Amino acid sequence: MEYRKLGKSDVEVSVLAFGAWAIGGWMWGGADSRQAVHAIEAAIDLGMTSIDTAPVYGFGLSEELVGKAIRGKREKVQLLTKFGMLWNEKKGKFFFASVDNSGKNIDIYRYASRERVISDCDESLRRMGTDYIDLFQIHWPDPTTPVDETMEALAFLQQKGKIRAGGVCNYSRDLLAEAGNSYHLASNQVPYSMVNRQIEKDVVPYCMENNIGILAYSPLQRGLLTGKIRSGHPFNEGDSRPGTPYYKEPNLSNILHFLETIKPVAERNHLTLAQLILNWTIHQPGITCALAGARSPEQVKENIKAADARISEEDFQFIHSELNKLTIDPSI
Repeated sequence: MEYRKLGKSDVEVSVLAFGAWAIGGWMWGGADSRQAVHAIEAAIDLGMTSIDTAPVYGFGLSEELVGKAIRGKREKVQLLTKFGMLWNEKKGKFFFASVDNSGKNIDIYRYASRERVISDCDESLRRMGTDYIDLFQIHWPDPTTPVDETMEALAFLQQKGKIRAGGVCNYSRDLLAEAGNSYHLASNQVPYSMVNRQIEKDVVPYCMENNIGILAYSPLQRGLLTGKIRSGHPFNEGDSRPGTPYYKEPNLSNILHFLETIKPVAERNHLTLAQLILNWTIHQPGITCALAGARSPEQVKENIKAADARISEEDFQFIHSELNKLTIDPSI
């Protein structure tokens, strides 16, 4: 497994990180906690030592499961978690209404005041059973709190030794520039996949120019790019994927057709579609790491094979030529 530095920080992450959103169950139609712990343990043993989680993933459950899985292995792993999303109080900017794992209606807010950043950090440390976080990231921009206040809180936590580095998620180029006035960010975690390449326009160039790492989340478009999900796929109750643009027609049919065109590339490289796409992702300009979610050790093992594959330039060029033909309407 290859490791890469996050910007100017001293944090090195595995090029494929364990994405721990799905194991929290929330918005994924539930999850098996026992299997989730085994999946994280398998990831660590196989070299996928960077684990990305967040308090809101299962409303504390994902972080707690991560904490169970890393017991006795803390020195081997890089813990990446987040702050600034509330579900138990109404502060900041309303984000959206949802349902928790028990079926209770809840409202999600974005809030990242200095006080909240510090308290969120303490809560994450407690849930994961550790005394430091390798990368602490604001989960979504908070328009109700000055950016410099949030960044100064990250600097304070770093000075106290509670975090090794600070980062952001879902930040635009302009927000990155504003944050950079008061704190040097290690990374920006943003959605990026073969079918969602919007960050290539301005975020990627800015991050490359300013030595900010990019963590790509949803590189498989929440499972769609594995090729295993077809039209009419039965989703569990609470699974939010059918309501997203990529799972709606005509986008779904267009994407499935594209996958058929690149499937021969995967086959001649002895890879699954998912492995090919993860490999493509970590070889794109500016991408430091791709997050790969898994709910079982078997899924982890499949993901990890993607890191070591060697794809020819000719194959990559063919993929890009087919991507240029793909039509997707993200506004559906």
